[in-house]
Amino acid sequence: MKAIILAAGLGTRMRPLTDHLPKPLLQAGGSALIEYHLRNLAAAGIREIVINHFHLGDKIEAALGDGSRYGVQIQYSRETVRLETAGGIVKALPLLGSEAFAVVSGDIWTDYDFRSLQPLDGHATLARLVMVDNPPHHPRGDFVLDAAGRLRLRVADEAVRGCTYSGVSVMHPALFAGLAQEPLPLRPVLDKAIAAGKVEGEQFAGRWFDIGTPERLQELDALLRQ
Repeated sequence: MKAIILAAGLGTRMRPLTDHLPKPLLQAGGSALIEYHLRNLAAAGIREIVINHFHLGDKIEAALGDGSRYGVQIQYSRETVRLETAGGIVKALPLLGSEAFAVVSGDIWTDYDFRSLQPLDGHATLARLVMVDNPPHHPRGDFVLDAAGRLRLRVADEAVRGCTYSGVSVMHPALFAGLAQEPLPLRPVLDKAIAAGKVEGEQFAGRWFDIGTPERLQELDALLRQ
């Protein structure tokens, strides 16, 4: 199975740190955020990796090269127009092939074991998302994971506890069938597949950080240096 690391975001909430450095290259515990993903994917046997980029993408390529020092092979999907998450994946599909692939957001950190990521058929299931407990900055959550392991959208006023997408998943190219190579966020694509009952989820109880602010980056850095 191949993987794509999504690294094309602008990182506006991380300024001024991202004025001269793309967010996935920000460091915590002595390594860039994206380096943790590369090492963990390699440890899981996922060694063919695509990285999409837009903002300061040349610095990502200069820092990571062909991936050999991490035990992986990197191909880059360069965006001259920011395509957002789904649009970026659509553009990268020729590099990812016709089988299911892992998707990892470049601006998170987690100790999730990527060996748990398994292929899916692209028929009954189009995506399998790793879910986490709702973080303080998003306390209600957007999704509900049912007893059968399927995801549904959380209704705004329902009392059931929701969960949050971690930014780690397995997706099948069929999820993106018919979509043009244009700016498109991932959420409406997932919502449509969830409504059709074709998205699975698994709950992850380990460590996970969404690096959305400089303060969260500092918190992660302190944890990793303990």
